[in-house]
Formats: sequence, C-alpha cells, structure tokens
Amino acid sequence: MEYFLKQKCQSNAEVAKVLEFFHFACTSEDINNLAHGLMLKEAMGSVMFPVMDKIIKSLCNMAKDNAQVPMLSRTHGQPASPTTLGKEISIFAVRLSRERKELSQVGILGKFAGAVGNYNAHVVAYPNMYGAIYPWVILSRSQRLGRLGRQLCLKVNPIDFENSEGNLGVANGGLSHLSMKLPISRWQRDLTDSTVLRNMGVGIGHSLLAYKSTLQGIGKLQVNEARLSEDLNQCWEVLAEPIQTVMRRYGVPEPHEKLKELTRGRAVTKESIRDFIEGLDIPEAAKTNLLKLTPDTYVGAAVELARTVEHAIDML
Repeated sequence: MEYFLKQKCQSNAEVAKVLEFFHFACTSEDINNLAHGLMLKEAMGSVMFPVMDKIIKSLCNMAKDNAQVPMLSRTHGQPASPTTLGKEISIFAVRLSRERKELSQVGILGKFAGAVGNYNAHVVAYPNMYGAIYPWVILSRSQRLGRLGRQLCLKVNPIDFENSEGNLGVANGGLSHLSMKLPISRWQRDLTDSTVLRNMGVGIGHSLLAYKSTLQGIGKLQVNEARLSEDLNQCWEVLAEPIQTVMRRYGVPEPHEKLKELTRGRAVTKESIRDFIEGLDIPEAAKTNLLKLTPDTYVGAAVELARTVEHAIDML
C-alpha cells in the first residue's frame, strides 16, 4: 500500500516532496491496527447497529401490539402468575437495548507509536516535538470488540430463529477467540495477531446473518390467542397466590395451609375457587374483588409494562 500510494502521488509536485512520510517512523502494526479499527468502526456504525435497532423496534412493536394478550407463565416448569405476551416480548427488547448501548460505548482505540510504543524514531527525527506527541502513548494498543449478539429464540416453526442461533454460535465462537487472544501479546510485536484478525469480518458477518434471520422470523410470527387462553383456563390454581395474599392482609390464620388443602392432589376449577372465596372471613369488598379475578385478568402491571417498553428503552 505504501508503494502504491507513492506511485500514485508522484505526479503531484507538492506531495512528491514528502513521499517518504507515507510511512514515516511507522512499523507495520501502526498502519494495520488503525486500518482494522476503522473497518470495525464502520462495520458497527453503518451495518450492525442499524440492524440491531431494527430488531429492537420490531420487538417493541410486537410488545405493544400484544400488551393485553394474557398468557400463562411458569416457574420451575409449573404454572405460575399469569402475564401477557407483550410484557414477555418487551423483556427481550430492553435486554437487547442494554447490550446495544454497551457495545456502542466501547472505545475502539489504536496505536501510532512505532515498533515498541516508545516513539523511538519519532524522537530522534524531531526531538523538539517529543513533548507534543508523548501524551499519545495512552493509545497503546487496539481494543477489539469481543462478542456480538444475544439469542432470541421463539420456537414457532423456527427455521429463521434456528438459522439465527446457529450463526450466532459461529460468530461468538470466532469473536470469543479474538477477545481472548488479542489482549495478550508477546512483548510489543506478535504476528499471531495479524493472522487471527483476518477473521474479524467472519465473526461480524455471521452476526449480521443472525440478526437478519431474527428479523425475518419476527415478521412471520402470529399469536395463537385461543391456545394461550386455553392454557389459562386450565390453571385456575394460579389464583391461589392472590387469594393467599389477601388472606394474610386481613389476618386469616394459616392461609398457605388452607390453600394447600384446596389445591394439592385435586383438580382446581372455577367453581372450587369461588366456593373457597365465598367461605373466607374477610371484608365483603375484598371478597368481591377476589371473585372478579380470573386467570385472564390476574396479570398485574404487565399491560402497562408492555405499552411503555419504548420509554423503558429511552431511559437506558
């Protein structure tokens, strides 16, 4: 590249006077590390971040569109407090936004200080400039981005998401190696860096394929509200939690034990729940509120959390 630039610039009289400054006081790594840094900066700013933003926007739209769609949640594989589909999707949007923010704040550094970082040749050639260039020593070595991508696996005829997950695996494998390899060097010069850096684009390319597959998969998703409702209607036992909590509020003794007797080893139905509530010694207003509850409506603040997902992301 040095010789190419010299040849191209020989016809310019002014530049021809300083042709040797194309590679003045540099070692090859002074050129290479800055070139890699600039390539990485452009790849992230022009390609990767815009695609990540599209995924985040798609997830936000899905969260808001399904903010009121109730669904059964699970803890330890067992039915738990109901939620909404929109709220669960909003979790992915916020998590991905946090990762995107952290990636965008990683400084891509570089070095331009000669073979061993001491400005040896610079100081000899221009001794009076030493004080001016010395502070650059803080830019001692290129900093690389180590790992890209987080998995979003929504398993609905999941060819696109499986493609995404597979490409993320390849990307993370390669980029993890770079993140472990590049910070460790034998003294100031190590040509194993040069070899592995040629694969930086491979890792980023697989990440890009993964993100695009995720976007394509999100665009194909359809919500089966009937199936979600069926799940909820088969799990009236999830209302044991709010009933127990209200019983504790009003000083009913042994609420956990009483509900355990109701729910363990027997089918819990709408009727059995209502009969249990009717027999509670609590204020009538509290009893009326409990009787209004269904698995569909016992979703807490899930609807509002999903509707305000973009505000949560903006707060980041």
